[in-house]
Amino acid sequence: MERFDAVIVGAGAAGLFCAGIAGQRGRRVLLIDHAPKLAEKIRISGGGRCNFTNRDAAPANFLSDNPAFCKSALARYPASEFISLVRSHGIQFHEKHRGQLFCDDSAEQIIAMLLQECASGHVQRWQPCSVSAVRQRDGFEIDTDRGTVAAPRLVVATGGLSIPKIGATDFGFRLARQFSHHLVEPRPGLVPLTFDDALWRPFAGLAGLSCEVDIEAGDKPRGRFREDLLFTHRGLSGPAVLQASNFWREGQTLRIGLASSASLLQSLKSGKAHSRRQLGNEAGQHLPQRLADLWLARCDLDATVPIAQVRDKDLTRLTDSLAKWEVVPNGSEGWRKAEVTLGGTDTRELDSRNMESRLVPGLHFIGEVVDVTGWLGGYNFQWAWASAHACAGAL
Repeated sequence: MERFDAVIVGAGAAGLFCAGIAGQRGRRVLLIDHAPKLAEKIRISGGGRCNFTNRDAAPANFLSDNPAFCKSALARYPASEFISLVRSHGIQFHEKHRGQLFCDDSAEQIIAMLLQECASGHVQRWQPCSVSAVRQRDGFEIDTDRGTVAAPRLVVATGGLSIPKIGATDFGFRLARQFSHHLVEPRPGLVPLTFDDALWRPFAGLAGLSCEVDIEAGDKPRGRFREDLLFTHRGLSGPAVLQASNFWREGQTLRIGLASSASLLQSLKSGKAHSRRQLGNEAGQHLPQRLADLWLARCDLDATVPIAQVRDKDLTRLTDSLAKWEVVPNGSEGWRKAEVTLGGTDTRELDSRNMESRLVPGLHFIGEVVDVTGWLGGYNFQWAWASAHACAGAL
């Protein structure tokens, strides 16, 4: 039976990064993954360009039942450290939006960088290779497709349940339970929301339309965002809804400001005084035309009436309706469309300094399998890098 200093299960962002660092520290590391393709979640992220971190990542950008847990790892390995690593590999990148950093070329560059880091640490990688059983015996014994291996340290970097078609499974959660760890109930995160057909039918004609909105979900101020909203045939998507979905719970109302009531009302009143346009055409100067037409109909306002003839109270009713649109989703697109997993291994049973189990010495959990979930925009990758770095230093 071959022995290693550490076995890492899961060759995604966290697993690859942890393996490379540990290997370069002189540890003999085996990295195992069941998927036939390496790091597929990195490959498809950011439209194929990988939003690999967020320049402004801070603990406030993460959700957990134990919010303070992420502070230590994020402080000791901030986004600036990973950015320096990316630069050292000659990868060109750009800031797209609110601190979100993307490769200029391809997500493949991040994968290649992580593989180079592993190669520098002489990491052994078995892939595809499934793990069938794990036992505590003088450390850990791990039964795999390629035989049984042993190590005093076992790192669970198996990810969550999001996007099963690229290999996501509940294996990490099953391991956590096997070793008596509790789970914060996993649920889809950063996911489009859906609506009853009858409710959504009037909005189906807006499919494909995108606009910047204010959006709020849940009962906490942290669930408020200003982002782009995308209408779909089944419901709402785009960054605004993906952000809000992390805070939304079944039965709750989604509050959306499609326009600023005060500024839109002022613009329409100005048009009333100076424009010869019809109401629909005037509204279309300030809103996407399809949205303007639909909302006029919802407010029982005639789009063909000259703006000069529209009563102020009707303009107020229109702008208030746009600024305070409330809808109740009936669910989400689920794991097949979710970008991340909310919940996971309860962090109250982990040491924030090194991600080690407080219940089972030598057992570590990193990345998405842990109950730490970031906002949309590179935050979840930064958690992968930071948690992996914290763990690797203890292997």
